[in-house]
Amino acid sequence: MGRGLYIGTIIILILLIIIIFKVIYKKRKVNSLEKIINRLEKEKNLLINVPVLNELNKVEALVKNNKLEEKYKGWKLKFEVIEKETIPEVNDMLIEVDFLTEKGKTSEIYEKITDIEIKLYEIKFKIKKIMSEIKEITKSEERNRSTITKLKATYRKLKKRFEETKSDYEETAKTIELQFETIEKRFEEFEVVMEKKDYEEVIYVVKGLTEMIEHMSIVINEIPEIMLMGKSLIPKRTEDISSLYIKMTRENYQLDYLNVEYNIMETEKKVNAIFDRVRVLNLEDVTFELKTILDYYDSLFNDFETEKITRKYYEEGLKDFDSKNKHVSKILSAMEDNIPEMKKNYNITNETLDSIKEFLSEFNGINRDYDKLITLDKNHSFPYSKLNQELEIISLKLSKLDEKLSNLLQKVGNLRDDEERAKGQLEDIKLLLKKSKYQIRKNKLPIIPDNYYVELKEASLAILEIQKELVKKPLDVDVLNVRVDTARDLVFKLHNTTTDMVRLALLSEYAIVYGNRYRSSKQSINEGLNKAEKLFFDGEYKKSLDLSISTLDVVEPGIHKKILEYSK
Repeated sequence: MGRGLYIGTIIILILLIIIIFKVIYKKRKVNSLEKIINRLEKEKNLLINVPVLNELNKVEALVKNNKLEEKYKGWKLKFEVIEKETIPEVNDMLIEVDFLTEKGKTSEIYEKITDIEIKLYEIKFKIKKIMSEIKEITKSEERNRSTITKLKATYRKLKKRFEETKSDYEETAKTIELQFETIEKRFEEFEVVMEKKDYEEVIYVVKGLTEMIEHMSIVINEIPEIMLMGKSLIPKRTEDISSLYIKMTRENYQLDYLNVEYNIMETEKKVNAIFDRVRVLNLEDVTFELKTILDYYDSLFNDFETEKITRKYYEEGLKDFDSKNKHVSKILSAMEDNIPEMKKNYNITNETLDSIKEFLSEFNGINRDYDKLITLDKNHSFPYSKLNQELEIISLKLSKLDEKLSNLLQKVGNLRDDEERAKGQLEDIKLLLKKSKYQIRKNKLPIIPDNYYVELKEASLAILEIQKELVKKPLDVDVLNVRVDTARDLVFKLHNTTTDMVRLALLSEYAIVYGNRYRSSKQSINEGLNKAEKLFFDGEYKKSLDLSISTLDVVEPGIHKKILEYSK
């Protein structure tokens, strides 16, 4: 029984806690809803207090035309609907929310709140729109007055500038004056429509005045420059161009490619068309078009100057060409005349002979092109810029031909040079051979090795081959150079052999003679020197020397240095 009582108590406590939480939650929810309702109430009251009626009263005082009166009635009707129908409807909705709150119908309450917020937004939007349209009317006069004041100030400045520099506007002056009169009439029209409070018309008038004054600003600023370019600069340039064109044509300049006469005529037509537009104050692209014409004239002057400069270069180029042409012609003639003799004296290849023929043909072609150029020049068929281009091409061909001729001349000249060089080397080789023979005779060697005579014979025969080659007609220079190289190598080899042999023989003889002082003292030395002496008379000079040194080194160490000193 005690246990049952305990459990019952627990259950009662839990139920009490649940009830308490429900009460607290409900109270909090109610408080939250009350805050929302209060916020909506405040928003409604703010909308009611918007001074729409005050603003409408301001407009009522301005109503002086049917258009504005219609707008005023529309605004008033819309506000009356809001005031007498929509706001009361919101009040009813708020009362209903209070009732539902007391009943605790939460889901319905939030639905109603949403409807109220939508309704308040619609009211707020409509009132804002009405107020905006009203303010646009009430502020229109002040804004338009400010705009007109600025426009009048700009207008006065423009007119003053025009009056001070009226002569600069020439034939457009009368049109400008008429335009100023039109602007003044539009200012008067502005005052009329402002008095009528026809603000739509005012906007139209202000816009028109703004555009007219902006246009007149362009007119006043640009026409003096336009008149300067069109009435002074361009006519003067046209006159200068025409005079210079006639002068240069008389001086035989070919200027047809520039179409000067036609372009001047078209330019004059263009200027006349431009000024037809200028007279009615249509200045669109006028300044650009006139500057384009001036740029074209500048380009013509540059073309004329180019022709003058090019003519100078062309005439100088003719002189240079003539000089070089004579030089090349002289070389070719000489080569052509000397071909028989060259073929007789030298073994000239067919390739070389063909090159000469080819160069002659090329030279004749260059001269034909040159003759055509001169004909065009005499007939004044081309401008000097074109003539000079052609001359540069022909001159380049002649320069390349001159270069090829120089190379060929060098090649032919090398034949004579090689011949003379071969003759000179032959004398040098013969002299060296003579010196080698003299060395042998002078030193009276006891015996000459057989291999030396072989070398001597080879060298002598090689020299003989050079002599034979030199008397041949035509001379084959390539073969001659080979003969010379061969003979030179053999003679130098012989000379070195001779020098070495004589040196070894002398050293060997000196060593034997030097060693005689030791013959009596040592039998081994005597025997060694005897063997060395035999080798010497057998022509074995190196072996004789080596044996002598090795023999004497026993009694006199380092003897080889003393003997070598003797050779020096």
